[in-house]
Amino acid sequence: MKTFSKHNIFGKIRDSENYFIINPLSGNADILTPEKAREISEKTYADVEEYSAKGYLVDEMEEERLYRLKYLDFLDERESNEVQLFFVPWYSCNFSCSYCYQEGYAKDKSPLTEEVINAFYAYITREFSDKRKYITIFGGEPLLPGAGSRASIEQIITKAAERGIPVAVVTNGYHLGDYLDVLAKGSIREIQVTLDGVRGVHDGRRPLKGGGGTFDRIVAGIDGALVRGFPVNLRMVIDRENIDDLPALAWFAMEKGWTKNPLFKTQLGRNYELHRCQADSARLFERAGLYEKLYEIIQRHPHVLEFHRPAYSVSRFLFDNGDLPVPLYDSCPGCKSEWAFDYAGKIYPCTATVGKDGEEVGTFYPAETRREDAIEEWESRDVTTIPECAGCSLQLACGGGCGSVARNRTGKLHAPDCRPVLPLLEMGISLYFDKGNE
Repeated sequence: MKTFSKHNIFGKIRDSENYFIINPLSGNADILTPEKAREISEKTYADVEEYSAKGYLVDEMEEERLYRLKYLDFLDERESNEVQLFFVPWYSCNFSCSYCYQEGYAKDKSPLTEEVINAFYAYITREFSDKRKYITIFGGEPLLPGAGSRASIEQIITKAAERGIPVAVVTNGYHLGDYLDVLAKGSIREIQVTLDGVRGVHDGRRPLKGGGGTFDRIVAGIDGALVRGFPVNLRMVIDRENIDDLPALAWFAMEKGWTKNPLFKTQLGRNYELHRCQADSARLFERAGLYEKLYEIIQRHPHVLEFHRPAYSVSRFLFDNGDLPVPLYDSCPGCKSEWAFDYAGKIYPCTATVGKDGEEVGTFYPAETRREDAIEEWESRDVTTIPECAGCSLQLACGGGCGSVARNRTGKLHAPDCRPVLPLLEMGISLYFDKGNE
């Protein structure tokens, strides 16, 4: 006897009379009239053959077999995926951001040396020899002024170029214009720069240490990077303090011509508690709350979609591609498709852990070591190893969330960092599919 699939995600489209059903395992999605939705909720199944063909009605044993097969496909694909290798040349920064999560870290102040850089390249050349990979220069702030900082970044860039490894840079952008000649010596994949709003809002959140605005220098750096042909990923870190400035930043980017440039893209980063409490946690959004506010803003200011199109779980992907993405058995890249290294010779699972004492999983300098038990714990984390995910219909659209956040909250790595998939889909399908009318 066939039953309702445990992977069906069923909900009502926001601001519409219509409903939706999505099954990440079978890869099908449909918008339903109220009458069709009633069949689902009441399990009357007038169209048994259609529902069965789409995987909404299943034989439980067959569905479990499909789940295992697609899990193996997922593992095979992940094994062949590109690896992102973060390198932190120092944790120093010239900004005094109001929400810096690294501020409380106690750091070794020893400078980055060429010996450490060489050790880093020797390690990744050997350990990731069979992987497609790229390096992301991270911080602190990697693009600091001064001959020493400039020389170190140039060494990292040129050594990557010699090995044919692309490089990305995560920078606050203040000295980006001064570094464009250095960056031109490598294959630059993208430059991520943060603006938290237009001038007044941004400068209040991301001033220089000692005071002073940063907005104008960053904008000039973005302009210079785009002129030089570097891809720019503009990030806005959002909380309750600055979210209402999103429409103004969108207008600014549009007036600059950035949004029409194929080298320009955007992301919205939610300000949240990572390793230590924020100075004012009341200003933080939960993930669903952030997307609720974005939904309201976009209704009032539709031009925001030219600046940024939020994912709303799989909604935007489904709209853009006409298909669902492959089932997401794991959304945590730590020790799988992401590793982080710092100037002290330490190895960490990911950017959420880099620099935090006790999170190291090994060293590449002065000696090479590996905490195999810790690495294995990270490598094995996915929805099949998190007990709370086992009976969750949302697991293959959620992937278990961030391992670091889960461990910070529960003390266990193999615990869920649940994503609010259902409300995101309710809003996203409304936003991208015109409330079910298309």
